[in-house]
Amino acid sequence: MSPNAKGALFALTAFGIFATHDVIIKYLGASYSPFQVIFFSTLMSFPLVSFMLMRDPLPGTLRPVHPWWTAIRTAAAMLNGMCAFYAFSVLPLAQTYAILFATPLLITLLSIPLLGESVGWRRGLAVCVGLLGVLVVLRPGSTPMSMGHLAGMGSAIFGALASIIVRKIGNDERSVVLLLYPMAANYIVVGALMIAVYKPMPILDVGAAALISAMGFVAGLFLIAAYKAGEATIVAPMQYSQILWATAYGYLLFDEGVDRYTVIGAGIIIASGIYIVLRESAKSGSQTPVLRTKARGYGSSFRISPFLRNARKRTDTVIPGE
Repeated sequence: MSPNAKGALFALTAFGIFATHDVIIKYLGASYSPFQVIFFSTLMSFPLVSFMLMRDPLPGTLRPVHPWWTAIRTAAAMLNGMCAFYAFSVLPLAQTYAILFATPLLITLLSIPLLGESVGWRRGLAVCVGLLGVLVVLRPGSTPMSMGHLAGMGSAIFGALASIIVRKIGNDERSVVLLLYPMAANYIVVGALMIAVYKPMPILDVGAAALISAMGFVAGLFLIAAYKAGEATIVAPMQYSQILWATAYGYLLFDEGVDRYTVIGAGIIIASGIYIVLRESAKSGSQTPVLRTKARGYGSSFRISPFLRNARKRTDTVIPGE
C-alpha cells in the first residue's frame, strides 16, 4: 500500500471514529446540558492526555510566551466546544456537519488580518462560494433560525479563530501549553456553569462520557498517523467523509432525513474547501492547508496539531499549526 493510500485509510478511520464520537454527544445532549457533557468528557480526558504529556522531553514551565493570545485562543476553544456540543444535540447530524465545514473557509479569511497572508482572487472567490453554500444550508428567511443554527455558526467562527491563533503563535509556544489551557478552562469555567443545570448521571451515561474521551483520543492518534503517512492534499479532504457517516447515523439512530438544501449546500462547501486546499498546496512557500489546520477537537479532548508540530521540528516537514 502506498503512503498516500495508507494516510487516506488512517484518516477515514479517524473521521469515522470522530463521527461516532459525535453521535454519543448527540445521545447525551438529549438528556443533559452541553456544560455537563463537556465537563465530564474533559474530566475523563485528563488521564489519557497526561500519559502523552509524560513523553514531552522539552524543559520549561507552563507559562505561555504569548499570554494574551493564549487567553484569547483558550476562550475561543472553550466557546467552540460549547457551541458544537449544543449544535450536535439539537440539529440533525448532517446539517451540523455542513455548517461546521465552513470553518476552513473562515480560517482563510482570518489569515488576512491576523497573519498578514495574501489571499488571491481565486481562493477569495472559493471562500465566497463556500459561504454561499452555508446560506443554502441555513436558508435564512425561508426557515426559522434556531439557537442550534446559531450555535453551529458560532462553533465554526470560534474554531477558526482558535486555529488561526495557533498558526500565529504555535512556533513559540510549547505543545503542552496549547494542549492543557483549553482543557483546564473547560474544567473550571464549564464546571462552574454546570452547577446550575447538573442532573445526576447513571453509570451508563458516565460511561458514555468516558467513551467520548476515549474515542476522541484514539481518533486523534489515527489522524496523527494519517498525516505522518500521507500528503496533506490527500489526507485533509477525508474530513468530508463525516457527512456520509452523519447521514447514515442520523437515518438509522435518530430517524433524521437529509433535505436537498443541506445536500446542495454541503456539496458547495466541500468543493470550495477542497479547491482551497489544492490552491494552497500548489503555491510556492507551501502554506499549511486549511483543512489540516482544523483537525477536530472541541476543547474537551486533545488536539493533534501540537504533536504534529513536534514531528515537523524533528523532520523539517510542513505540519499544521492547528
